[in-house]
Amino acid sequence: MLDRNSQHQIAGPGHGQALSPDLYYDGAQNYSSYGRDYSEQDEGFNPLRLLFYVVQYRWLIVMMAAAGLVAGVVVTMMQTPKYRATTQLEVLVPSAKVFQDIEVVSESSDLRAFQTAREKLKSRALAQRVVFQLGLSEKPDFLFPTPSFSLSNIFYRAFGISKSPSIEEKTPEERERIAIGRVLNDLTVNLVTNTSLLSITFADQKPKYASDVANQVAQSFIDQRLDQTSETSDLARQFIQEQVLQVKQKLQKSEEDLVAYAKDAGITITGDEKSLIGSNIEALNTALATAIQERLDAGRMVDQIDKGRGSSLGPVLESEGLQKITDKLADLTSQYQQKLGILKPGFPEMQQLQAQIKELQRLYNNGVLTITDSLRQKYQEAQNKEADLKSKLAEMEKQQVIFNDKNIKYTILKREVDSNRSQYDNLIAKLNEVGVSSELKTQSAAIVDFATQPGSPYSPRVSINLAIALALFLALSASIIYIIELLNNTFTNPEQIEKELGLAMLGILPLVDDRELIASITDQKSGLSEAYRSLRTSLQFSGAEGAPRSLLVTSSEPSEGKSTTSFKLGQDFAALGARVLIVDGDLRKPNLHRLFGLDNTIGLSNLLTNTVRKEDLASIFRATKYPNVTVLTSGTIPPNPADLLSSPKMALIITNLGKRFDLVIIDAPPIVGLSDAPILSRLAEGTLMVISTNQVTRKSAKTALKRLRAAGANVVGAAMSKFAVNKFDYNYAYKYMNYQYYDYGTPKLEGKVDDGADQPAYAKSPAFRRLVRRIRSSVGGFVDRAKSVS
Repeated sequence: MLDRNSQHQIAGPGHGQALSPDLYYDGAQNYSSYGRDYSEQDEGFNPLRLLFYVVQYRWLIVMMAAAGLVAGVVVTMMQTPKYRATTQLEVLVPSAKVFQDIEVVSESSDLRAFQTAREKLKSRALAQRVVFQLGLSEKPDFLFPTPSFSLSNIFYRAFGISKSPSIEEKTPEERERIAIGRVLNDLTVNLVTNTSLLSITFADQKPKYASDVANQVAQSFIDQRLDQTSETSDLARQFIQEQVLQVKQKLQKSEEDLVAYAKDAGITITGDEKSLIGSNIEALNTALATAIQERLDAGRMVDQIDKGRGSSLGPVLESEGLQKITDKLADLTSQYQQKLGILKPGFPEMQQLQAQIKELQRLYNNGVLTITDSLRQKYQEAQNKEADLKSKLAEMEKQQVIFNDKNIKYTILKREVDSNRSQYDNLIAKLNEVGVSSELKTQSAAIVDFATQPGSPYSPRVSINLAIALALFLALSASIIYIIELLNNTFTNPEQIEKELGLAMLGILPLVDDRELIASITDQKSGLSEAYRSLRTSLQFSGAEGAPRSLLVTSSEPSEGKSTTSFKLGQDFAALGARVLIVDGDLRKPNLHRLFGLDNTIGLSNLLTNTVRKEDLASIFRATKYPNVTVLTSGTIPPNPADLLSSPKMALIITNLGKRFDLVIIDAPPIVGLSDAPILSRLAEGTLMVISTNQVTRKSAKTALKRLRAAGANVVGAAMSKFAVNKFDYNYAYKYMNYQYYDYGTPKLEGKVDDGADQPAYAKSPAFRRLVRRIRSSVGGFVDRAKSVS
């Protein structure tokens, strides 16, 4: 007997203590099978879940990666190999002032020169010169190369078969235009950073063309500069030479006239083109300025002497003799002052000291007088020298006036000489400029490094193509996975059921292969049996008074495991000592009689239609091989199941059966498309909704739940069936639901099950069986996911 008031004290097999209802009920009508409030879970980025998606769709990712690698190889095969050669050309820009009328080149002009040289290298005129020098317009393989990207390249690279237009089909002008276009399109000129080097790169399908064109472009650039400058150099040089000869003759005649007049007039010219009188006047002015400065310096000293300050002059202070006398005088004066405190001034020793002091003072005064007299003499000499220089300067100035009168014609002749000499110098400079500038322009560019014939193509790059293709296909696989997950409207984990339907998750039933279902149900130590016992425990705490007296088990769609759930729950509740009646309420496609191994000749439908004899009425409730478990099969399939189930007699039967048994479990048909389950849900105290993983759509489940609630059903919760516990793509909170945890004992199978007697020895080992189960489960999960997506 199942005591409803003490159900919370009953623990299922394998549990060491009673389970508290608080573990499943959070006080807000939100049940959590594992004591977690999923409404508070963090919905942010979860790297672990991303890893689960990678593992879940690993085969799709692997196939897309393989497809990407194949696509990369195909794209590489479709590309024509191209070779690249590079020539380095140095642009020489003058950085110093070479000619009188050429300015120093600045950094901005350097940059303009490099840009100009770069544009000239890419000009059509230079390309035309290269085509002519190499004869490219007569080479078919250069004019008509293989397409850079084409499907035919695969056959060409595999078999060497290609077809190009004939050179005779084009006129010479067309061939030249094609060749020039090819040179311009495949030529690249770049300035090497922080240098004066230009990198000339040419790419072609033939390595020889790549190096030859690159080298010829650089050489043609130098030759073009030479041609542009050499056209005018000869004419300019010849004209300037004639002008030089004429000006030279005029310069010689003007110089002869100047010298003849200076000789006749007595004009003496120094080496710096000045007259001797002018040179003397300059010298006298310089000497007079020096004399005046000396006279002023001496005058200041004499002035100090006249004021009685001769002893403080520099020559007096710098005199070594006077310095010694001063030191001696100071020493004797110090001695006298010291002895004056002991001896009187009249004492002989004191008088002797006084005599010495007077003598030294006399000598000092005489020395100062001698120095001051010499300074007075020096001042007098400076005055005399200044007067002499002034007199001589006045005399020379008179001579200069006479010279200037004679110098007028001399100046005119000299001006003509200077003009002819200036013209001559300019013409000589221009003549040198023509020759030197021509030489300078030949050095305006020089080839630093010639291009060598490349040994391997630079394009296509297999590694880069494979990396790009792999990245694109992996991105495509990520998009496909995102779309699959976006379109996947089935349930994959318990949180989705709680969130979408608002039902308490009472149990999670692991996925078992159909061929092992009977063995797993029979084995009380299997993972499936343990999950059903956990569901039973949850049902015991689903109501205030324990488990409902009558429980309806239904699902949204067929094949979700409701009949198996009814079958197993009946056994588990009976194991607690409760009298359990399992009613097969599916009057359309009954299945319970097959699970119990019974016939279905009479049953519920016969009871509802009064087609049961009184003597057979007792035998309609059949005992099973499981203790305390009684079964009421569906009976004969009627033409109107909904009418029978909605009749008052059905409600009366359920009421009476609830009095005779501790628990009545009704196996109902699916909800969607039928009215049987909503009708039966009104008669049962509680309804358990079975929802299969990756099978039933969320919309279907919501519609089914809505119909149940509209009929007044008390939906106590949901059980999630076919949950793949051995997959990695679900929340780690269910990681303990694996076969290693549940298989803690050797299973003892009952019933008619394949025991592997005919299998080889290795197939009988538990490890092999677990491996087989995992493989079958993985394949089955993949198939289910594919079905749900489709």
